[in-house]
Order: sequence, then structure tokens, then C-alpha cells
Amino acid sequence: MPLLAGAATVVGVVGAVLALADVDSPLRGPFTLFFLLAAPSVAIAAALRGLEPFGRVLASVAGAVAVDMLVAQGMLAVHRWSVGGGVTAVTVISCLILLLVIIKRMGKIRSS
Repeated sequence: MPLLAGAATVVGVVGAVLALADVDSPLRGPFTLFFLLAAPSVAIAAALRGLEPFGRVLASVAGAVAVDMLVAQGMLAVHRWSVGGGVTAVTVISCLILLLVIIKRMGKIRSS
């Protein structure tokens, strides 16, 4: 399982780098799509630790699609659409969700 998680992380990071560097590669599309679905999914799944596995996967993937669509909608609404901007926005939102989860867990540890 750790090997699979490591491989998924590498694929996601490569997809983000290919998109941000505007590299013309046949792997850019699939790897970037994987990153755009995996990054928010992992962050949301970390926040939903109490759910059963199937419900957690379903909710986190649905949340990732919602985050991606909201980022795209927002960028289109302000006429600032770009692939690099979308990847950056999704990365920032995913990191903020993970940061909130970490802060919440640290608060629980201190109160125990």
C-alpha cells in the first residue's frame, strides 16, 4: 500500500509540474487530471476520518469534483482562466484543507 501511495504522489506531482511548466507531452493531460482529482480528494478524505471507507471515498471524490468545478467557475467568472492558475488554485485549496485538519487534530491532542 505505501508503494501505491508513493506512485500516486509521483504521478500527481509530475502532472502538476507538467501543467505549470507548460510542457508539451502526451502525459500532461492524464497526469494533470489525476492531480486535480487526487489532491482535493486526499485532503477531504483526511477531514472525513470518521466515515466508513466506501462513504469516505465517495464523499472525497465528489468533494474534489466540486472543488475543481468551483475553481473553474470562479476563474471563468473573472475572465482569468489558465491551466497553471487552476492547478495553483486547487493546490492552495487542498493545502488549506489539510492545514485545517492538522490544526484541528493538534487541538484535540493538546486538550487530552
